[in-house]
Formats: sequence, structure tokens, C-alpha cells
Amino acid sequence: MVNEYPQALTIAGSDSDGSAGMQADLHTFFVRKVYGMSVITACVAGNSYGIHDSVNMPEHFINQEFKDLDDDFDIKAAKTGMLSDAKLINIVVDNYKKYNFGPLIVDPVIVTKHGAMLLETEAFETLKEKLVPLATVITPNFYEAEKLADMTINNDKDVEKSAQILKNMGAKNVIIKGKHVAGETKEVKDYVLLESGEDFWITGPYYDTTHKNGTGDSLSAAITAEIAKGKSVKEAIIIADEFVDAAIKNGIEVGHKFGPINHWAATKLDK
Repeated sequence: MVNEYPQALTIAGSDSDGSAGMQADLHTFFVRKVYGMSVITACVAGNSYGIHDSVNMPEHFINQEFKDLDDDFDIKAAKTGMLSDAKLINIVVDNYKKYNFGPLIVDPVIVTKHGAMLLETEAFETLKEKLVPLATVITPNFYEAEKLADMTINNDKDVEKSAQILKNMGAKNVIIKGKHVAGETKEVKDYVLLESGEDFWITGPYYDTTHKNGTGDSLSAAITAEIAKGKSVKEAIIIADEFVDAAIKNGIEVGHKFGPINHWAATKLDK
């Protein structure tokens, strides 16, 4: 039957070395057994040493991507990745409101895991006001949660408070990825606040490795994949967390410096 197979969409930039962005999302979709599609918003030239150039796709091209996917396919869930400026965020928001691509998982790529700001003020405000309220699930890291909630997080109670602020902004479900410091962190704690009000912590070991590119992309993509397959948000988050843990723990040596996680290692998670 046409379109019987579960389909998921990534709305993100292309990362030429395959470790993050759209490529990491599609790796994840494939391993989690959903058919992955993409709306490419930008292209990045880079390798394991760093990013060296980038270009945004034209508005007419992004609009056409959305239309063509809607004309033919039955997408059950979608996610966003890096959206570099306010114009790009507005284009994505307008199209997502126009077409029915199911629940939206927002990976708010605002601040790096080391605390460096990635978005200019206008883009950040546009993301906060227009994209966050569309999120079925939002997946900020520790620093992104601080920025979005406009508060300093000092302890677990602060994490819980920031998640509630994100819910009040319109996101239905929140997972805040735990802070970690190389050489110091032994355990990582992610906090989950569901639409129902249920909340819980997911705790696991910290792996001190330089091969962690695409971790956030892969987590949000795995949540997207599981929701596309019909799992509940809670089930999707738990499976996605296990998936990323396995992919980091069982590393893959690709690139000379900062490399990708190993999506293949998580293929045994048959859920």
C-alpha cells in the first residue's frame, strides 16, 4: 500500500561531513526503521576540524520542498534542527502551519554544549516566539534551557523550573539535556516534563570522548522516529535516550578530531 511505511521529516541544514545536521537525522531515521525525508534549509562545508563555509537555501526552494513532500507523502512526524536566522525560521514556521506533517520536535539550536551563542538576537527572539509554541517536544541542552527560560540554572530545582517556563511558552513536552564538563562529569542527568504534568529524570554515565558530533540531532531525530511509528512521547524519549547512549558508548573512529557518534551501535535496541 502506498505510504504505509512510517515516514519522518527533518527540516535542517546539510552537514558535509555527515556527523550532524540533516545527515545525522537521516542516519537515525534509517536505524530506527522509519523512512526519512528532508527539507534542506542550508548547506555547511566542514569536516572534523570545524565548519569553514555555509549558505542558506533560497526561500522559493524551501517552499517548493515543503509543497512537493505534502503533495506525495504521508509524513507522521517532523523535527527542526539548526535554523540560522530570523528569515529562515519564519519560512519554516509558515510552511509548517500550512502543511500537516504531524507532531513537531524542536531541537532549538541556540547555544553550544559549551555555552557559546549560535543565534543573533533577532533569530533567537523569532525562534522563541514563533517556533517554540509549535513544539510537541522541545529538546534544549542545559545552556539553551537557561537562555530560553531567561534564568540561571544552579541545581535540579532550577532545571525543573526552566522546563515549566518552556511549557508555559507553548511547548507541550520538554526534555532538558544535562550539563556536562569533560574531565569532571561522571553522570549525566536529563530532565523530562510531559504535557500531562508527569516528570522524571533519566540518568546515565558520561563518556569522555571527542566523538559526540550530532548527539543532540540524533536524540531529537530518534524521538521523531518513534513518534512517527506510533509510540507515545514518553516512550519515544526513553528509547531515544537509550539509543544515543549506545551510540556514544560504542564509538566509531571517523575523522581526525571531533567525530560522529556510532548510529550502528544502537541497532540492537529493537523496540
